[in-house]
Order: sequence, then C-alpha cells, then structure tokens
Amino acid sequence: MTESPPSLRATRDLVRAGRLGELRDSLVDLHPNDVAELLIQLPMDEEGVVFRVLPRDLAAQAFAYLPPDRQEELLRSLSTASMRAVLNQMPPDDRTRLLEEMPYEVTHRLLSELSPEELRAARDLLGYPEDTAGRYMTPRYVAVRPEMTVRDALDHVRKNGRGKETLNILYIVDSEGRLLDDVRLGTLLLAAPDTPLAAVQDAPLVSIPATASREDVLKTFERYDRIALPVTDSLGHMVGIVTADDMLELAETQATEAIHRFGGLEALDAPYLLTKFRHMVRKRIGWLAILFVGEMFTATAMGFFEREIERAVVLALFVPLIISSGGNSGSQATSLMIRSLALKELRLGDWIRVFRREIATGLVIGAVLGLIGFLRIVVWEELRWADYGTHPFLVGIAVALSLVGVVTWGTVAGSMLPFALRRLGFDPATSSAPFVATVVDVTGLCIYFGVALVVLRGTLL
Repeated sequence: MTESPPSLRATRDLVRAGRLGELRDSLVDLHPNDVAELLIQLPMDEEGVVFRVLPRDLAAQAFAYLPPDRQEELLRSLSTASMRAVLNQMPPDDRTRLLEEMPYEVTHRLLSELSPEELRAARDLLGYPEDTAGRYMTPRYVAVRPEMTVRDALDHVRKNGRGKETLNILYIVDSEGRLLDDVRLGTLLLAAPDTPLAAVQDAPLVSIPATASREDVLKTFERYDRIALPVTDSLGHMVGIVTADDMLELAETQATEAIHRFGGLEALDAPYLLTKFRHMVRKRIGWLAILFVGEMFTATAMGFFEREIERAVVLALFVPLIISSGGNSGSQATSLMIRSLALKELRLGDWIRVFRREIATGLVIGAVLGLIGFLRIVVWEELRWADYGTHPFLVGIAVALSLVGVVTWGTVAGSMLPFALRRLGFDPATSSAPFVATVVDVTGLCIYFGVALVVLRGTLL
C-alpha cells in the first residue's frame, strides 16, 4: 500500500525546524510522482532542501516527474555532485527528454556531468531523429541467449536485473546482438527449468525499427497490446525497448496537440503558464486571422442581400439564429468524424455511408429546430411579444425551411471535411470547429436569404 504524502504545511514545518531526518523518513516510502507533486508546491529554496534529503534513487525518479521549468531551476540550485548523481540515475529515456527540453547551455552542462557510459547512452538516443522510437527507448533491458535453459535465464535475471526498465519480458539475442525472440517472465516461471529457451512457446515476436515514427509506435502498442516493445536497428540488432508508460505520455501529448488544433490554434510546445507571451500570441493569431478573413465574406454575403434586408428588416433578426445553428451542427459532425477516424471506427472508404447517414441526420435535426423556430415566431406574434410584420406566418416558414437547409448543409460539410483532409494526407484535427463554423456561416446566409426570396416573393420581397 502506498504511503500518503505529508501535507504541504507539515513538510514546510519540518524544513523550517531543520528536522531533516524526520523529513526524509516521511518521504522515503512515497511514490516518486507524489514526491514530485509535493516539490512543485514548495517555494524554490525549500524545494531544494527537500530534494537534497531524498535518497538518490528516489530523487532521480521524482526529478523525472517535474515539469521542465522546475527541473531547470532545481538543476541550477544543485551542487555539481548532486546534479551528477541525479542525472546518472535517471532512466535514459527520461534523461533524453530532459536534454531535449533544456536550453543549449544547460544541456551542454548536463552532458559534461554524465559518466562515460551514461554519456554514450545519451548521445546514442539524441542521435536519432526527433519523434522517432529511438528517442523514446531505453537501453536498460535484460537480454538472454538462445542456448540458455529456463534455469539459466532466471539466474541471469537475478544477477543482472537490478535497475532495468522492466523484467516482465526478456529478449533473446544471438552472439552478435540480433533480436531473435522475446519471452515473458511469467511464461518462464511456468516452464520446466531444463527447457531450452528456444523451445519455450510464447506470443509471436513484435518489434519496431528505431526510426519508426511516434505514430507508428503508438499504433503498434495499440494493435498488439504490449507493455514493452523491442527496438532494432536496420540490421536487426536490438538497441533498446520502448515501454507502455512512455507511450501513455506520448498519447497524452498527441491528444493535447489535437485538441489545440481542433480549437483553432497551433499546438503549444509547453504548458500554458510556461509558454512565453510572444509564443502564445504567435500560436493563436494565425488561425484567428484566417477565420477573421473568412468571416468577412459573411459581411459580403449580407451586402449582396442588402436590398432584401431593407425591404424586410425582420429577416435580419434571425441571422444569428440561422448561422449559429449551421455552425453548431457542423462542429458536432466534425467532432464525431475526427474521433471516429482516430479510433479507426471509420475508414476513408466509409465516406459514402457517412454522407448518406449525415444527410438524413441533418434533415431530421433541421426539421426539429425548424419547427421550434416556426412555433417561436408564431407564438410570440400571437401573444404580442414581438412584431414580425404583416406576414409572420410566411416569415416563420422561411426561417423553418432555412434551418432545415442550413443544418443539413452544416452537418454534411462538417462530416465530409475530415475525410477530405485525411485523403489529402493532412491531420483531420486541423478541420477545427471554428473553421467549420466560418465556412457554414457564409454559405448559411446564402441559403437563408435564398429561401426567404422564394417564400416571401410577392409579399415582403
């Protein structure tokens, strides 16, 4: 059972009283993530005190959970010896991400503090292209030889397993380091001790190349339901493993990027409060400027129907109602399609089925909203809560039919755009809700005034 972390106040009281032995005892059995959360809440001077009393292995693990800005601040406050101890005990994959995120001068200083072995591992990982499997892997795994027996393999794990990323899976390699197979530790425990490893039956081998993209790595984990995957070079030599916990972090990062794009901005490179003001403006202004230009066409469309609006001012009252309904229906459809494509519930070839389904859905939803709009106009007119001119019934029909058309168009446009982007090789998430709403706004006005011209011709128009 995991110990509960001490309260922030209790921790600060121990620091101020100088009772460092008690402070260490209160933290030593905590999960590293709980320690990191406690450190984040402390002022910088007290954070350094708490960090220095932690055991070295716990300090290194907790350090990996800190956000980049706190890592940099903490590193600057540590002595050279303390910094060297933390860096050398960090998991190689976590250390690689730290080195990537730090400024150049900090990275240079950190590399100079690594032991020769860890420096070689860091340079190897940093040598792979960004966002590839090589950047996320760790070289800390257990490899065994095919001529070993089950007993030999278990003895090898006992002697060499300490400090490895995971012991759940062992990797069988030949004398030249080429990956032959993998076997789960649980399978070995159930096998006869004298059985050769080559004869142990387990799940088929699944590996990934070091140059595989992060998207391919995530897809492989998802498809084969593994807790770790071996990484090989172009000749089949094993160079490391990628574990599921790293992929969970990666999936969270990708989801965040997709949500940002769907909201109509470029993905942020850092947490919100850590993003510099000029970067925040630059990330957000691009899409907003494009959408602003797009919305200008709304004014152009209204100018095209200026005479009709002058003759039937009542039509202008329902413009926000019409365009918001179309934009909302389009955003709904886009959200559904993007998520379904991401989860592989839909494929590109399903666009015809989706098209038919969304037309029917749009017609039904538009009819319901149209009926509500029609009743609202008629009831308000009857109760004298509003004055919609001499032909309120026809105005209601025009609004109702326009809602059917605009909602149907918004639904179809919103559902088809992600398919079009995927077909062109773009991320469907770039079909953001604001973009879809802008497109539907302009076309929705044309539909609205076009219907009004037909319905009200000879009366108001």
